Amino acid sequence: MDRRGSVVDLQSRLPSPSPQDPLLCPDSHMDVQGYKWVRWRVWLCRLAAVLSLGLLLIVFHWRPRLAVLARCCSCPLALADILLLRDSFGQQHVVEVHTEEMEEGSLEFLGQQEDADWRDTVKLYKDEKTLLRYYMFEGLRYIWLDRKGAFCRVSVLNEDWTCRDLHGFQNGLSPLEQSLRRRMYGTNLIDVPVKPYTKLLYEEVLNPFYVFQVFSIILWTIDNYYIYALCIFIISIISIIVSLYETRKQSVTLRDMARLVTDVTIRRNSGAEERVSSVELVPGDCLIIPQEGLLLPCDAALLAGECLVNESMLTGESVPVLKTPLSAVDTKYSSETERRHTLFCGTHIIQAKGGNPGGGGALAVVTSTGFFTAKGNLVSSILYPQPINFRFYQDAGKFLLILGFVAFIGSIYVFVVLYRSNATWMQLIIRSLDIVTIAVPPALPAAITTGTIYAQRRLKSQGIFCISPPRINICSKISVFCFDKTGTLTEDGLDVWGVMEGGPAGFSELVPDPRLLPAGPMLSGLACCHTVAMLRGEPLGDPLELKMMESTGWALQEPDGDGNGLNVEFGGHRVLAVMRPPTQSNSTSEAVAIVRRFPFSSALQRMSVVTVAYRGSSATAFIKGAPEMVASLCRAETVPTQFSSKLRDFSSEGLRVLALAYKPIDVNSDLKTIERGEVEKDMQFLGLLMMKNLVKPESPVAINILRVARIRSVMVTGDNILTAVNVAKTCGMVESDEKVIFVTATPHTAHSLPTLRFTVEDGQPIATQNSTEVITQGLYQSGFGYHLAINGKSFAALCDCFPEHLPKVLMRATVFARMAPDQKTQLVKELQKLNYRVGMCGDGANDCGALRAADVGVSLSEAEASVASPFTSKTENISCVPLLIKEGRCSLVTSFSLFRYMALYSLIQFSSVVILYTVKTSIGDLQFLYFDLFLVTLLAIVMGKGGPSNELYPCRPPASLLALPVLGSLFIHTCLIILGQVAALLITISQDWYIPLNSTVCGAANLPNMEDTSVFDLSGFQYIIMAVVVTKSYPHKKPLYHNVAFLCLLVIHFAVMFWLVFYPGPVFSGVLQLYRIPDKNYKLLLIALAALNFLTCFFVELLIDCGILNCLRLLRGRRQSKKQYKQLNAALSDPRSWPPLNQTLSPTDHTVVCCS
Repeated sequence: MDRRGSVVDLQSRLPSPSPQDPLLCPDSHMDVQGYKWVRWRVWLCRLAAVLSLGLLLIVFHWRPRLAVLARCCSCPLALADILLLRDSFGQQHVVEVHTEEMEEGSLEFLGQQEDADWRDTVKLYKDEKTLLRYYMFEGLRYIWLDRKGAFCRVSVLNEDWTCRDLHGFQNGLSPLEQSLRRRMYGTNLIDVPVKPYTKLLYEEVLNPFYVFQVFSIILWTIDNYYIYALCIFIISIISIIVSLYETRKQSVTLRDMARLVTDVTIRRNSGAEERVSSVELVPGDCLIIPQEGLLLPCDAALLAGECLVNESMLTGESVPVLKTPLSAVDTKYSSETERRHTLFCGTHIIQAKGGNPGGGGALAVVTSTGFFTAKGNLVSSILYPQPINFRFYQDAGKFLLILGFVAFIGSIYVFVVLYRSNATWMQLIIRSLDIVTIAVPPALPAAITTGTIYAQRRLKSQGIFCISPPRINICSKISVFCFDKTGTLTEDGLDVWGVMEGGPAGFSELVPDPRLLPAGPMLSGLACCHTVAMLRGEPLGDPLELKMMESTGWALQEPDGDGNGLNVEFGGHRVLAVMRPPTQSNSTSEAVAIVRRFPFSSALQRMSVVTVAYRGSSATAFIKGAPEMVASLCRAETVPTQFSSKLRDFSSEGLRVLALAYKPIDVNSDLKTIERGEVEKDMQFLGLLMMKNLVKPESPVAINILRVARIRSVMVTGDNILTAVNVAKTCGMVESDEKVIFVTATPHTAHSLPTLRFTVEDGQPIATQNSTEVITQGLYQSGFGYHLAINGKSFAALCDCFPEHLPKVLMRATVFARMAPDQKTQLVKELQKLNYRVGMCGDGANDCGALRAADVGVSLSEAEASVASPFTSKTENISCVPLLIKEGRCSLVTSFSLFRYMALYSLIQFSSVVILYTVKTSIGDLQFLYFDLFLVTLLAIVMGKGGPSNELYPCRPPASLLALPVLGSLFIHTCLIILGQVAALLITISQDWYIPLNSTVCGAANLPNMEDTSVFDLSGFQYIIMAVVVTKSYPHKKPLYHNVAFLCLLVIHFAVMFWLVFYPGPVFSGVLQLYRIPDKNYKLLLIALAALNFLTCFFVELLIDCGILNCLRLLRGRRQSKKQYKQLNAALSDPRSWPPLNQTLSPTDHTVVCCS
């Protein structure tokens, strides 16, 4: 398409996104280069493709970048037809730039909407063609913004919307505006591509594996190996059919899960309501949610009413969440920070109320559509997963190159041998290329996934579901595991332990039952400060709030119909819910109506409500949340002086402590629109609520298993730091004889510099020179008996102001308390920077970011598969974590065994062929077939069936295929294999009855013969021997005798080989082209040679497992580990240098531990 003419930049008239948005800088997430078609280059490539019989097209298919460079020339992005993208992982992608002509009238419409500058631009280009330029990448649309000089995600057009802007969309969009937005944003559809079978077949056949197979089959056919070539062809066809069926089936399943099309009601700017398909929704549409709810097809901000939402599909959290209206403030809207006011795509709205004058339904504005929604983002992460940075997978490709080099050497050797034997040029080429098909087994990459497949099946049978199988092997290398506290380490349910009222005069006596409280604001606050809702007559909400409400004995009532009755009863205010005291009680308490809710936010650590008394006589605001946060929002004179000591006492006992506060509000003010910031200030302290949260019985057992296996356990929670420390001691993260050192960091303020301080838990001052007194032996992670504990505020200050201390704190910290969701994610990433393999286990929406950031994320959920993390466990305790690590280690060891076996199988066959080519003969057609299909394939299939060990040991399995023990064992075994085959050949030649080969012919024409038969017999045993030798069990797998199928197959194979050696019979001798040798002593000698070969290889493998090859490393000297956490561990080995106890450090006064 000719783009040399002037093109109007339609998007330049839209509101400019925030300059801080990383999406506006393509280099921040993706490198983009523009290219333009060059006609003569395109025609030249077509000619080259024809002359190369299509080989050039295959190369272009494997390397799209080469296709772009060959057919195009570089040009500015504004003129590009093709873009070459390099993502943050270094992978390259080629995308096509699309252009779309806009409708007539769109310019005039934009001119009405934007400011004078944009209207001038519109007039300037009014007579020119209006084109929208964009490209699609991983489901997301990127549009060209001329004023930015870059392609940006189309979502940047609405990412600068404020909460007040969203409220401005309550009147709805006009049909013209909606149509224009739809052209820019695209349809509201999470469309998972389901490729037709023809395209799947094309992509499958062009896979390097099958291209190599086609090359091999053609070569074998030319070499007269017709039967073997036909069998491999049939097996390949079956494999392709199965692969196509499974691939398409998975795509259809994911499409059905992702695709959501329904009819919804939207409001037009004319005030009329219109029923439209959800596909037509665009950001800015005003969505009317019916009272009975719906399955939401987009992300939307709730503007009016309340919604009870089931978000289990996205978060795995089974408890429905109450969503409340977004406040009309001037702050920038973000779905993450405003989660409690955002309705996410794919979630089920159970009921909606209070959004319409009649009382039913709710009102929301669409904020994101398609792949830009929360559900779209998660579906995209399944469709386009991040590349897994795991050494095992990286080394597999490198190892194939090593085998390719061996094949190259073998090809040269065979070429020389056959050339000296006066072979024809056709024979020279065929035999040389045939060596490549033998030395490089094409099934090698597929074989190493067998262990993962078996592990995935075993995990599924135990209630652990996996959506990313390659991560099973990564589980084997986990070195630190992070756990959420509430619902993960501890029970979901909480029991009210007691209430203590407080005020300027101090705290009152502890009241064990809230029903015994006198009528007053404390009792009313306990009864009203929650987001519990009624569904079909049953209260539904957060377990903590349910327990708190039930402990008061008050009853929850919600409006029926239009709710006018309750509104009148409480002074005409729009009532969301009413709390009524028990009728049989002698209390003088009166019913209280909730008219405004500000739900709990992990970032704010609090929630609040606004209530009115009977007949609207007065209004009161209540707040509930973390004691430190609530106290900071209260007037200082209302907080008891014993607040800190009481909080410390209760938290140290492992109690969950919440604080409550209240303040009167002018009942005549507009309570419906009152802002949260206005409510949550100048409060009066009411008291403390203590709840008992028991540790799950499985938690200490699982933590102890990890501790014995030298896997660090870390607690990451939003709870109080003292409560977290108590739970850490109860579940075994901190032993009874180990000290806890609290890390306190303060940020830079206008009046003070940042500070950092380390304090022992009992609070007693300890001099620096005596700091070793708190160090005791027994802690696995270095032999130091202390743990650090830090809260979210100190963690933020530590990251910002003391980065030199951050790695050291991460090395020794076990408890991270009062952590916001984004801080949990940050912690996981910081641990990964130290080269830890990090696991994360959680059960709620607050853990989703950390679950997805971790190398291994485990979500405890009743859902069969939660897209919030790679693993989902239906067993809602952490006993699944040691099980997952065991399966990971078993899978990795199995993958190693299979990889080595497939490599040795090819090397055995390579050795046999080279030896036989040397003496002018070769292996027969059906001999190849017997070895490859009957012997090796069956062994490889059942080899991986062995399950994991019952124990989790401290040593982790190696992940490098290029390590000295792996390469050393392969080299030694290959040498022993060659010696064995050469010995069998020499023994045969030395016999009196030996008949030499016919020297006038070579290859298969010389069959049957004694040389081939002797090498066939011994190599047949070698295939079986190597399966036994490389199959590892202790300490990560169950002993070999547990794999009954493998043992039975070994017995069968040994029996068949004994039979073929001693008495093959005339039929099988003829079929396999074996020479019938009558000498039984010779046959016994071959069996003895095979036994000696087995014992030698087995003994060598035992020595290698014991580390005999590690002595070679002494020659190069001891090297320091490349992992940063191991370097830090060594640097912190002297407890006198760090941590500096009882000292106040500043950014310029720090103790540096060097890691050189």
